[in-house]
Amino acid sequence: VQLQASGGGLVQAGGSLRLSCAASGRTFSRYDMGWFRQAPGKEREFVAYISRSGGSTTYAESVKGRFTISRDNAKNTVYLQMNSLKREDTAVYYCAATPRELYSGRYYNNKSFYDYWGQGTQVTVSS
Repeated sequence: VQLQASGGGLVQAGGSLRLSCAASGRTFSRYDMGWFRQAPGKEREFVAYISRSGGSTTYAESVKGRFTISRDNAKNTVYLQMNSLKREDTAVYYCAATPRELYSGRYYNNKSFYDYWGQGTQVTVSS
């Protein structure tokens, strides 16, 4: 599966952005999906996860209550709605996919378990 992330940009602190990740192929509904981010000089970190059905979601503590992950399997797209953005949310955001079921084993926050990655989209939050 090929992934194409979009929707990044420059936003003021407190503002909102919605990222999208479009997947190629007809088997999108067979993939668990995740969003990760990487700030300059830092490791790539987990942001959010959604199961293939959309029935299970999890979030990093740093974004819980502000970000919402969702998916539309009919459109082969996963979204990340980001509200109340903070300067520390500035990073390149990546979507990722895996055919493995991650939720039950709680592997969803481990980037090693994701097999496919998008190219990343830059999010910059200014004060």
